[in-house]
Amino acid sequence: MNKLKKIIAGHIKNIPGWTTDRKIVVFSVDDYGNVRNASQKARENLAKSGVMINWSRFDQLDGLDTADDLAALFDVLTSVKDKNERSAVFTPYANCANIDFDAVIINNYDEYRYELLPETLNKLPGYEGTWKMWQEGINQKIFIPQFHGREHLNIKLFNEMLLKKDPMLLSCIENKSYSGLPLNYYKTIHYNEAYCFDKFEENKDLAIILSDGLLAFEKVFGYKATNFNAPGAYEHEILEKVMSEYGVKYIDSIVIKKEHQGNEIYKNKFRYVGKMNKYGQYYLIRNCVFEPNLVKPDEAIASCLKEIETAFFWNKPANISSHRVNFTGTIQEVNRTKGINALRNLLKAIVVKWPDVEFMAANELGDLISLSKN
Repeated sequence: MNKLKKIIAGHIKNIPGWTTDRKIVVFSVDDYGNVRNASQKARENLAKSGVMINWSRFDQLDGLDTADDLAALFDVLTSVKDKNERSAVFTPYANCANIDFDAVIINNYDEYRYELLPETLNKLPGYEGTWKMWQEGINQKIFIPQFHGREHLNIKLFNEMLLKKDPMLLSCIENKSYSGLPLNYYKTIHYNEAYCFDKFEENKDLAIILSDGLLAFEKVFGYKATNFNAPGAYEHEILEKVMSEYGVKYIDSIVIKKEHQGNEIYKNKFRYVGKMNKYGQYYLIRNCVFEPNLVKPDEAIASCLKEIETAFFWNKPANISSHRVNFTGTIQEVNRTKGINALRNLLKAIVVKWPDVEFMAANELGDLISLSKN
């Protein structure tokens, strides 16, 4: 019965919205640029200090990509070609800043301070050449970053934990990591959810963080972000005005989005691919999932192919949701090997089953939708 419900739900979410007879495949992949576990050694230190590093696969396996991780990924993306002889492409929803651990320590843990992504990569050992790989991927148009928030953490919660000198947070800072923190400070805020809040009026501060982050993104990557997906996928639509003012045209979403209104009150917002908000921004809907370290790789491939098939049946683009944790070997090299091999097999299966497929970045899909409506 659960399988049948999943099949029915897969069809229902693809019915409304923009259509195309083109076989378009987009990979929307979250969490790039975010420091989670700085290294395996750091993770071991966190465990010794009592930090709960096994909450999730992200706490267990996630970390900044190394140059080797990105080289392996790019090799797979360029191993297939679509009908136009274009390689597969990732849209990494990326954080352009991280905690400036050294500055927080030097200033006696007084408040949150951040540094831009290239600085993080230059500081941490083991990431030599990584920023150059980012730039190569961008230049090859196979790795086109979009905005996933300034950083992947909640500033309000960070500063409140810092004020209390929370021992687990201090341990994270000392180990240049941000992982496995308690989940019981607020029911409405997870430590990794940048745009979550307790009281609605906190969105005023979040708007400032958002605008600063979009400026930082342009400084880091050399172009304005046109696409947005919030860390944890939680934000209030009141922030869409700020996004619009700073150049964001396309907002990543799911069909039924549970939106916090403050004080633990929620409303469901209905969205579909190509739906336009009052600022002229379009919603892009992820309608496929590929998470090869969440289930067995063969199961992940088969499920994703079925979801692509369903999307194409309803003349929808296949917008595949995934996360960096599937493809990084920072903590366990075998994790990268497993994820990269699964991705290779998925891409091969896609071009064989749909030889007329077209690979696109998420911003290119947004542009296509926008042009068709104007």
